[in-house]
Amino acid sequence: MDPVEIGIWGVPLAILAGAIRVSTPFLFVSLGECLTERSGRINLGLEGTLIFGAMSGYAIAYRTGSPFLGVAAAALAGALFGLLHGWICKFKGVNDIAIGIALMLLGTGLAFFFGKPYIQPVAPKLPAISFAAWSDIPQVQAALQVNVLFLVGAVLAVALWWMFRATRIGLVIRVVGDSTDAAHAMGLNADKVRLLATAAGGALAGIGGAYLSLYYPGSWNEGISSGQGLMAVALVIFARWNPINCFWAALLFGGAGALGPALQSVGVTGGYYLFFAAPYVLTLGLLVATSSPDRAMQGAPAELSITK
Repeated sequence: MDPVEIGIWGVPLAILAGAIRVSTPFLFVSLGECLTERSGRINLGLEGTLIFGAMSGYAIAYRTGSPFLGVAAAALAGALFGLLHGWICKFKGVNDIAIGIALMLLGTGLAFFFGKPYIQPVAPKLPAISFAAWSDIPQVQAALQVNVLFLVGAVLAVALWWMFRATRIGLVIRVVGDSTDAAHAMGLNADKVRLLATAAGGALAGIGGAYLSLYYPGSWNEGISSGQGLMAVALVIFARWNPINCFWAALLFGGAGALGPALQSVGVTGGYYLFFAAPYVLTLGLLVATSSPDRAMQGAPAELSITK
């Protein structure tokens, strides 16, 4: 069936499908950054972690023939970057923002160096689940192919929200993020909590990278991220450090990223490349809209370096 035969509703269908595909890395990185920042630490190095996760996941999947082992390897690589970030930041006088930028450059450089042999080889892709058994239209069937990691990310967003609200672990992370002195008074080791939260956040960012290389776009190359790790930091602020809001914000960013391909799929080609700037314009607009210190930091953990 020709794409134009599905009518005008083909555009929102294509945007929905693209939003699900494009939003998944945003979702995992933003959830990882949300977890890290709720402990009182900001990690700008997740861009490098995302890229290194994409490379390591692709390499292991190619070597082993299993995309799931690739995802596990990407999570491990991300956790190691998070541990390194957390370990360095525990020393007095160390600025977590500066360390994050340094690790972003390190992760990107290492990924480019070790990833050169894997630019051409083809690794197995992650599977997808079809939600279009009710339709015979090829466009609908393609649009409703949902990758398993998106579903995992949606469940994880709810789980993190519940953890922060109703579990002792969530309470510990919130206390450490709001007041180091209060944490010490309760007998908590703030550095250890932040170290583990940063490692877990890095692991989630690594999984987001594996999604990029093993599903969409489904290959490894040096330009695979396009700044998604950095945009996720703005996404967390926009979501007010709430995992559920991170899910909806990731879909919003994903929809913006899918706008160009969606219009092209129905024959709109004028200014096609300008639509690829939509996620960056959206990020800039959100930062401007929340530029007031009172609004931008509403709900932020008090120990974050950007709140002091």
